[in-house]
Amino acid sequence: MSSVPTLSLPSGAQHEIRHGSHRAIVTEVGATLRHYSVADADVIDGFGADEWSPDGRGQVLAPWPNRLDGGKYRFEGRGGQAALDEPELQNAIHGLVRWLPWRTASKSADGVELTCVLHPQPGYPWRLDLQVGYRLDGTGLTVSFRARNASSVPAPFGVGFHPYLTLGGAIDDAVLKIPATRCLTMDGRGLPVGDAPVAGSDLDFTEPKSIGSMRLDTGYAQLVRGADGLARACVATRDQGRGASLWVDPLFRYLMVYTGDKLEVVSRRRRAVAIEPMTCPPNALRSGTDVLKLEPGQLVEGRWGLVPGGAIR
Repeated sequence: MSSVPTLSLPSGAQHEIRHGSHRAIVTEVGATLRHYSVADADVIDGFGADEWSPDGRGQVLAPWPNRLDGGKYRFEGRGGQAALDEPELQNAIHGLVRWLPWRTASKSADGVELTCVLHPQPGYPWRLDLQVGYRLDGTGLTVSFRARNASSVPAPFGVGFHPYLTLGGAIDDAVLKIPATRCLTMDGRGLPVGDAPVAGSDLDFTEPKSIGSMRLDTGYAQLVRGADGLARACVATRDQGRGASLWVDPLFRYLMVYTGDKLEVVSRRRRAVAIEPMTCPPNALRSGTDVLKLEPGQLVEGRWGLVPGGAIR
């Protein structure tokens, strides 16, 4: 494993890990998964060492994922007002740690763990101690996450991650499977206003089907899990010669699926599918839906991962 602390790079030090033909790069800024490939074939559509993460690529989204209406909320008598970093829609988006430096806690040839302290601030008046780990083995990449409330009062919490899964070309002919029986209905600002069953709708991907011209920016809920407690989303080429699955443990109750139709760089549109594990839906700190309440000193942890391969299971 190599770790290159190059201050001139926009995303800081680059932590490279390897296992056989698997190779990943995690950055100091945001503990971001910048690159993951197997035998030189990209599994995620990441970004270059000379870039800072565009479109949330590979970022850690905490202490809330996705959008927050007006950046404003209250929790047990305390209020938060986050900066509106999606000003065109008057939302705060993707939390507060994705541009912070993360310190190296441990590293080896096939794994790295990074930590970050989120200090109290106007957008989140609690302290969190955070840790993210990335580890490769012969089957894929496992991502672990820990958060501890280091405040003297209960704190609200949610987390998400933002990988874009790629098949090396346009996604229109790709086959997608999303293990969820309900989807969120959104308003024009990307905020949930309800939910509905996917059965009988174009948004039903419980059985594998082609993406085609579908434009997805959709939150999925009520995940269907296997006997091991994991839910698995998959994307593959039509002949299933190339693909990948993303699995989540029970901490992650939602998946946001985005086909990249509105990305700023036109050449990046619809060349990957973002499948984003989330513990809570968008706007959760404001709505209260599935927000984790962390008591003082309480630790929460979860895992998700990527498994490269062809056939959709």
